[in-house]
Amino acid sequence: MTKHGTDQAHWYQTNFELFEKNLNGEASSRVHAMRKEALVRFAQTGFPTTKHEEWRFTNVAPIAKVSFQPSFEAGVVGLSREDVVRLSFGTAHQLVFVNGHFVEHLSSVGTLPRGAIVGSLASALKGNDELAHGFIGKYASIQENPFTALNMAFVQDGAFLYIPQGTVLEEAISLLFISTGTAPLYVAPRNLIIVGDRAEVTIAESYFSLATSGTLTNVVTEIVAGEGAIIEHDKLQNECAEAYHVASLHVHQKGKSNFISNSIAVGGALVRNNVSSVLDGEYAECTLNGLSVANGTQLIDNHTVIDHAKPNCPSHELYKSVLDDASRGVFNGKIFVRRDAQKTDAKQTNKTLLLSDDATMDTKPQLEIFADDVKCTHGATVGQLDAEQMFYLRSRGIDETLAADILTFAFAGDVVRRVHVDGLREQLETLVHAKLGKGRER
Repeated sequence: MTKHGTDQAHWYQTNFELFEKNLNGEASSRVHAMRKEALVRFAQTGFPTTKHEEWRFTNVAPIAKVSFQPSFEAGVVGLSREDVVRLSFGTAHQLVFVNGHFVEHLSSVGTLPRGAIVGSLASALKGNDELAHGFIGKYASIQENPFTALNMAFVQDGAFLYIPQGTVLEEAISLLFISTGTAPLYVAPRNLIIVGDRAEVTIAESYFSLATSGTLTNVVTEIVAGEGAIIEHDKLQNECAEAYHVASLHVHQKGKSNFISNSIAVGGALVRNNVSSVLDGEYAECTLNGLSVANGTQLIDNHTVIDHAKPNCPSHELYKSVLDDASRGVFNGKIFVRRDAQKTDAKQTNKTLLLSDDATMDTKPQLEIFADDVKCTHGATVGQLDAEQMFYLRSRGIDETLAADILTFAFAGDVVRRVHVDGLREQLETLVHAKLGKGRER
C-alpha cells in the first residue's frame, strides 16, 4: 500500500470509530462483526491501483486523494417531494434514500402481495430478520474487491426486498438514491434482494445527485434468484459531473431462473460498474445489457462476469458506449464456463461509437472455457459514425448535425429499448437525448 493509501485507511479507521460510538446496542450484532472484519480487510489492501489487473485502465487516485466524510444520516433539508417526483418515473412502489439512508415520508409503497417485503435494510437488520442476516455478504466477497470491503465496513442502510415463491409483482419497484449536501460525502448503500422460486419482479435502481460537491457513492447490491424466478434489474446512474460512483452487483441464480440487467450510465466524473452473475442451476438464463454515454473528461468503466457453473445455460451480453470529447470508456467482460457446464451457449458483444478523435476506449472481452461441448462467441468493435449512412441521410435533405444525432441515438437506443418498464424507458430516452445534446453543444 502507498503512503497515501495508508493515510486514507487511517482516515476511514477514524471515521469508523466515530460510527461505532453511535451504534448503541448494535455494536454487538453479527453484522457489526462483519463490518469490523471488512475494515481490517480494507486497511490491508487500501484502494486498488493500476498495477492491479482488474483496475489497469481505471485510476482511482482521484478518489483516494479526497477525505470523504461518511454519511451517518439523511440530508433532507431543502429536499421536497416535488424533487422526488421530478426524478421518478412513476410506480406504486418507490423507496427513497437520501445520502444512503431511507426516508419514509418521501417514499411510497402500494398494496403488496401476501408475504412480500419492500423496505429498509436497516429496519430488517435491527428487527433481526433471518433472511437479511443470513444473506447479507454471502455473495459479495470483501476479499476480492476493496470497494466491497469498504462498503461492508460502513454498511448502514439500503433496500431489503423479499418476493415470496410464486409471487408475481405487477408494478416495478423503484429504488431512488439521491445525494445532497455541500461537503464531499462517502455514501455506502447496501441492497439485498431475495426472489423466491417462480416469483417475478422488476427492480429499478436510480442514482441522482443534487449535491454541490463530489460525492463518492459506493454501492453493493446482492440478488438471489430462486428456482424459476424471473427478474429484470434496471440501473440508471446520472449523478453530477464531480461525482464518483463505484457499484457492484452480485447475482446468484438457481435452476431455470431468468435474470436481465439493463445498466445505463450517463453522469459522474469516474464511474465503475461491476456486474457478476453465477448460473448455479441447470437451464438458468442471464442477459446483461449496458450503455455508457460520456463526454468531457468522464471515465466510465464496465466490468462484467458471467459464471456458467451448471450445464444447459444460455447467456447474452451487449454493452455499448458513446464517447465524445476527451472521455474514456472501459469494458472488460469475462465469461467462465466450468468443467461441468456442458451445452453452454454464451454470446458477448461490445460496441463503441467514438464522436471525437480524443475519445478513447479500452475493451477486453474474455472467454475461459473448461468444457468441450459449448457454443461461445465474443467480439468488440470501436469506430465512428458510418460514412455511408451519413451520406444516405444527407442525400435526403437532412443536415449534418441532425443526421449525426439520428445515427447516434439509434446506436444508443438499441440498449434503452430493452428496458420493459414504459415510464422508466421514456425517462431514459429523455436523459440520453439530453446527454447527447450537451455533447453537441460543447
